Amino acid sequence: MRSFIAIELSEEVKSALSLLQDELKGGGPDIRWVKPDNIHLTLKFLGSIDGKNIGNIVQQIEGACAKYPFFELEISGIGVFPNMRSPKVLWAGILYPDLLAGLHGEIENRLSSIGHSREGRRFSPHLTLGRFRSLKGRASMSERIELHKNDRLGSISVRTISLMKSDLGPAGAQYSRIAEISLVA
Repeated sequence: MRSFIAIELSEEVKSALSLLQDELKGGGPDIRWVKPDNIHLTLKFLGSIDGKNIGNIVQQIEGACAKYPFFELEISGIGVFPNMRSPKVLWAGILYPDLLAGLHGEIENRLSSIGHSREGRRFSPHLTLGRFRSLKGRASMSERIELHKNDRLGSISVRTISLMKSDLGPAGAQYSRIAEISLVA
């Protein structure tokens, strides 16, 4: 099954991101929008895993979470990867404490010890709002991004980390939680 490790968002934050998406849709950009219920902060994409390995994966995540207390993340600003000349991903930014970077590194270390390869690029936490299908509406989108580049979009109280499953279907990806692991209170 396709899986990933994520921080899930509150309904309040999903609602704020949905309103932002509605605002950004004006001008007709050719973007495949992520459904607000599917927006999350990915800590690690695992790809296809064998169901028999779930217990071991959860055990490694539990070990990582046991070292970290609850913390807050601020959602602020929007932008694109890699750049506006050749946009691929429209994202909302995360202002994050060192705790998030440490937790991410701990998860990477623990999962690499059981055969999951490390991410090849630097950790860049973000919330994917949509993926560009073409450059149509790029100029208009650039202006809208400039207007919202410093918007405060809410905060996330991180108390748990989730192991998620992704099922691909005709209507897009459907995500469901396999396990939820608590940070230290």
